[in-house]
Amino acid sequence: MKELLLGNEAVARGLYEAGVRVVSSYPGTPSTEITEAASTYDEIYCEWAPNEKVAMEVAAGASFGGARAFCGMKHVGLNVAADPLFTMSYIGVNGGVVIGVADDPGMHSSQNEQDSRNYAIAAKLPMVEPADSAECRDFTKLAYELSEQFDVPVLLRLSTRISHSRSIVELCERQAPALKPYEKNPAKNVMLPVFATKKHVVVEKRSDELAAWAETCPLNRVEDNGSDVGVITAGSVYQYAREALGDTVSYLKLGLINPLPEKLIRDFAAKVKKLYVIEELDPIIENFCKKLGIAVIGKDVFPRCGEYSQSVVRRCVLGEEPEIMQVEAAIPGRPPVMCCGCPHRGVFYTLKKLGVYVSGDIGCYTLGATAPLSAMDTCVCMGASVSALHGYNKAIGAQAEKKSVAVIGDSTFIHSGITGLIDIAYNKSNSVVIVLDNSITGMTGHQQNPTTGYTIKGDPTSAVNLEALCHAVGINRVRVCDPYNLQETEAVIREELAAEEPSVVIARRPCALLKYVKHKAPLTVRTDDCIGCKRCLSIGCPAISIHDKKAVIDYTQCVGCGVCEGLCPKKAITAQEAAK
Repeated sequence: MKELLLGNEAVARGLYEAGVRVVSSYPGTPSTEITEAASTYDEIYCEWAPNEKVAMEVAAGASFGGARAFCGMKHVGLNVAADPLFTMSYIGVNGGVVIGVADDPGMHSSQNEQDSRNYAIAAKLPMVEPADSAECRDFTKLAYELSEQFDVPVLLRLSTRISHSRSIVELCERQAPALKPYEKNPAKNVMLPVFATKKHVVVEKRSDELAAWAETCPLNRVEDNGSDVGVITAGSVYQYAREALGDTVSYLKLGLINPLPEKLIRDFAAKVKKLYVIEELDPIIENFCKKLGIAVIGKDVFPRCGEYSQSVVRRCVLGEEPEIMQVEAAIPGRPPVMCCGCPHRGVFYTLKKLGVYVSGDIGCYTLGATAPLSAMDTCVCMGASVSALHGYNKAIGAQAEKKSVAVIGDSTFIHSGITGLIDIAYNKSNSVVIVLDNSITGMTGHQQNPTTGYTIKGDPTSAVNLEALCHAVGINRVRVCDPYNLQETEAVIREELAAEEPSVVIARRPCALLKYVKHKAPLTVRTDDCIGCKRCLSIGCPAISIHDKKAVIDYTQCVGCGVCEGLCPKKAITAQEAAK
């Protein structure tokens, strides 16, 4: 049977067919759907872990127990998981381990464009990279064979376009290997220096063996079209090159990204007069070729930043500018904004009104940095808002403590905000942390997390009590407010900024897009009372606009949250029933 699958769904199918028993991940676009799809197979235990480090350690533990295991994450999540990653390279596996990491060239939903191939090189781990959904399934299955053959975790590199595009996949039956018996072996599994020193030698020997295997492995293939021009490429860029250049060039398509096949590349280069290396982000393949003394054309003509396309390939190789259809009508820009009824909007409106420094974090609420709210000063990585606020206040002192806050979502707080809050309590900075509790992991598409009380499969489970947790780590002042209530929210934040000790404010209101949330009737504007002052626009709600110098509310978008009502000096905004 054949199905049209997302690349991520095809990876999940590969996990199923390979007999994987345990999957632990943290959601991160563009990797999230792998674990969501895997959770639909009853034979696979799946979970959302608090963060990527925990997820990789769960996979490691499952491997110790003899099961094939998987953990998935986006590229920045691999930073969080780097600690166990490097040591697992030394330890190896019992049951096979595959680590899915999805890069995001073009930064569609990420704060940087890091290239995960660098991790494979640094950790001395094999990395495979599929170029369509069929290869996503096939490479995933082969990665487990590779993992167990060479006693090594294997990195599966995806990209936004591979993860989120669809192609045909032929489905096979599940082949579930038996659990491998656990054998106590401290020299293999306990990385004390005395053991790790010996294991480093093993890692280097394994790297040589993998390099030899790379020369003939089925993941790399030559497409000889008899051309004097050759292209070395991989992943989604292979698809761009095929569409842009067709059969006018010959291809060396690499599926094993680390280690790279030295002899195969030399032989391919010897058959052509001009050789291009086409790869997004870092010049990993290009530098390898140049180290071998092979002349290639790469980043001297191809961009170092951003996502490639068929047009980019044609322009850089053929010098042809693509024909672009021009639309005569002026199309307004559509920047990303918080949804109508988003509970974060009231908090950011209040923070802007108070004029405080806002240490920001990763989530839907990062949009609080954009106009018209413009209420976020910094954003580094998951959990950094809390730790960075502590550092900011320690650097400037008491004058900063009364005019600064951190904002962080409930899932992100569990991911990596708790340790920063412990730092605040332990090292005594008078800092205010606002937890934006929307009862879900919002930005990546409504995944459960340890605060929601449900597992990935929707089964009830224990829920972290944020108030009790904050008290437990040493925070005495913990307040809860409703961000739809602007007066209450402002009063609570003012009181906590004035306090002489650290505090946490939990702004609690479920995400407006959750199916169980019951909305009020849409609001409307009494045109005769509206004076066109535009104060209602200051919250940046996409349902509100101005027409003929009067405010207008789009009833198809408005959820009746009421945040805008209190802003109107003429009380012109009201429920539709009251306006009749």
